[in-house]
Amino acid sequence: MTPLRPRIAIPEPTSTDQAYNQRSLPQYVHAVEKAGGVAVPIPLLESIENQEALLGSCTGILLPGSPADVDPARYGEERQKKTAAQDAAREAVDTLLLQDAFRDRKPILGICYGLQSMNVWRGGTLVQDLPEANIQKEPQVNHAPGRKIERAHSVVIVPGSRLSSIAGADTSEDKPLFVNSSHHQAVGRPGKFLNVVATSPVDGVIEALEGLNPEHFVVGVQWHPERTYESSPTSRTLFAALLNAADSWKPWTR
Repeated sequence: MTPLRPRIAIPEPTSTDQAYNQRSLPQYVHAVEKAGGVAVPIPLLESIENQEALLGSCTGILLPGSPADVDPARYGEERQKKTAAQDAAREAVDTLLLQDAFRDRKPILGICYGLQSMNVWRGGTLVQDLPEANIQKEPQVNHAPGRKIERAHSVVIVPGSRLSSIAGADTSEDKPLFVNSSHHQAVGRPGKFLNVVATSPVDGVIEALEGLNPEHFVVGVQWHPERTYESSPTSRTLFAALLNAADSWKPWTR
């Protein structure tokens, strides 16, 4: 009998821009399926009953990027002028998936907006606009050069973290990982039970978080590994780690 492949729930990136979904969602699907899984897109405008039925068939969760920004009211701040509009439907589905992941300890990977969404759900905050926040700091890193720049800037990963083992070796300022970058917001205060495990060494921007529980795969990265799946070994091992965790997941008994 052919073994069942792990099914990974992926919410549509946005409810407001189908052209964006058509560009971006296939990259996440490709990465998950090349890593050995089955991608299960979660439509944002379906009934919650249908969303829950799809989620119930999955043993892992991937929160993708989005053109939206998380509603600042959720972390106790007023909206700043450069903060993009929220996507209430995406936020609702992320909440559904995050509740499922943390209740049942399903493995979860957050990417860009997905990292920010997870951090806010865990009680953390966001920097609403990096250029504004860093206006007095030099030198500045361009965190939004776009999808075509594969090596936008370096990140340094904390030795001994889950992410460092996924990347294959501990990194340092002498041996950084270079990543792409397409964001204007970032993690401010990390949420509850989330550790900072990667930063941009030039300006200190938080580039990755992971959960404290070693038995629960919780990883979020600010860059887009789905865009460099074919060219970056680290991108491939990140998706492989998610799929391995989903493949071995069993319902958690309290």
